[in-house]
Amino acid sequence: MTSFIRNQFTKPALAALLLGFAALAQFPDQPPDQRERPEDRRLPNGKLQSEAILKADYEANLKDIQSIRAKLDTIEAELKKTTGHVLSLKATKDLEEIEKTARRMRGRMIRY
Repeated sequence: MTSFIRNQFTKPALAALLLGFAALAQFPDQPPDQRERPEDRRLPNGKLQSEAILKADYEANLKDIQSIRAKLDTIEAELKKTTGHVLSLKATKDLEEIEKTARRMRGRMIRY
């Protein structure tokens, strides 16, 4: 009976000890504030990588907005040419391209 009780107490204690060692091995020797976080990475020119990504995303969004406006202008011109019962194939392709561009922009905007 005593060996049964001893086994019942030593197994959980051993498991807790092993889990503690595994948790310690997971963290490096550096303190948490000195570990490099992904948003703290710097480019060779010294700028933050996250700032460079944000700037590139902003410029890409401006470019996409201009392309959407151009496509909307062409769709509007084609709609004015038609009688209202017919929509050209080019206009539907432009609308699909606008949707794809908008999804791409939304993905960039919600990233950060």
